[in-house]
Amino acid sequence: MSQNKYEQRLTDLEIQLAHQTALMDELNEIVISQWAEIDNMKKRLDAHKNRLQQVELALPDGTDDNQPPPHY
Repeated sequence: MSQNKYEQRLTDLEIQLAHQTALMDELNEIVISQWAEIDNMKKRLDAHKNRLQQVELALPDGTDDNQPPPHY
C-alpha cells in the first residue's frame, strides 16, 4: 500500500475513535442521570414504606389480616 492509503486508514480510524469516545461520554451522562433518578425513586419508596408502617400501626388492634372475610 502506498503511504497515502495508510494515512487515510489512520485518519479514518482516528475519526471512528473520536465518534466512539463522544458516544461513550454521552452514554455515561445518561447512566449518571438514570442512577440519580433511581436514587431519588429509592428515597421516595422508603418514605412510602415508612408512611405505610405508620398507618398500619395506627390501625385498631381488632384488625387481623388472617381472619376470613365475612360471608354473605
